[in-house]
Amino acid sequence: MPVTKKDKSNTNILSIDIGGTSIKACILSSKGDLISEFKKLPTPENATPAAVLKCIKELVATLNDPFEKISIGFPGYVKCGRVQTAVNLAKNKWIDIDLAQQVSDLFGKPVRLINDADQQALGIVSGKGFEIVFTVGTGFGTALVFDGDLLPHLELAHMPITKTKDYDDYIGDKAFEKIGVEKWNERLQHIIEIYKTVFNYDTLYIGGGNSKHITFTLDHNIHLSTNKDGIKGGAKLWDLEEKYHVFTNHPAKK
Repeated sequence: MPVTKKDKSNTNILSIDIGGTSIKACILSSKGDLISEFKKLPTPENATPAAVLKCIKELVATLNDPFEKISIGFPGYVKCGRVQTAVNLAKNKWIDIDLAQQVSDLFGKPVRLINDADQQALGIVSGKGFEIVFTVGTGFGTALVFDGDLLPHLELAHMPITKTKDYDDYIGDKAFEKIGVEKWNERLQHIIEIYKTVFNYDTLYIGGGNSKHITFTLDHNIHLSTNKDGIKGGAKLWDLEEKYHVFTNHPAKK
């Protein structure tokens, strides 16, 4: 996606994507066009809330364009701007953390914080019918969208798929490295069959770092997507009305 000229009306949005391996940020126009380059830093090895906040501050310092709102995609369960879980970040450090409020206070701007797969989905889906987005990377992310409306987030990655494994264990990075490409593809096909039966979706999108390793033929209503496809999600998040898990945190009055 090419970088466009600066938006003089300054309705720009700082879009942040917090992942298990990297934290990314860029400035978007209100329509989702790139105003700045896409910047990223490695996710801190001990990814505590303080370490992640410091990384965000460092990233934003490299972006020279102004912004008025902030969107954040987070790899865990988020409710009303508060992080409830983050299994792929620092263990036991992300229970009921007011990350959105902390970022809002840091930059003095309103913040919307949702699950990272949900934010990606907003930039990918067509807005027609029941659409599901998978992200296959560090773990297994999911988002559910109906007619463009983001449905409440479900941490489906932590539902059991075998007697000893949840979806993260079954299809995540650790499993990929252990079982190899062929077996990993068989597992992904198995998951897709489950989702066809349980959800009867209209369209399924598959993204994330490991999606490039898919070797089987996809059904006509299954499409591959990239992180760049999902960039607009940070802008589209601000088009949604506040309901379900979409919530706006404002800077605390001093």
